[in-house]
Amino acid sequence: MGCSNHPEHHFIQQDICSWETEERFDFILAWDSLFHLPLAMQQPVITKLCRLLAKGGVLIYTFGNAQGEHTDQWHNNTFYYSSIGINENIQLLISSGLSILHLELDQYPERHVYTIATKL
Repeated sequence: MGCSNHPEHHFIQQDICSWETEERFDFILAWDSLFHLPLAMQQPVITKLCRLLAKGGVLIYTFGNAQGEHTDQWHNNTFYYSSIGINENIQLLISSGLSILHLELDQYPERHVYTIATKL
């Protein structure tokens, strides 16, 4: 699936750490992606996503509830992940003007969290 299969949609492929735009979005979904960013980029990128959200827009994203940087094994590959944890993610969303609609550890006992928030 991509641009040629859905010409009526606008797809953007950029590095979220450096990408800038004046556009505002009604819906942003970042599932199983942001926690692969370096720890130092967690706060700036989440803040950016909040800023890119239009008023009344919805942000859904996943993160880990274990603070810090980690590596793990999956299908015989080592992968990196990081998180600022649940409390800091929630504080960041609220301070950015978002309201938390849902927060869930959806793979308990795994440390996988997702949240749904809206811009007031």
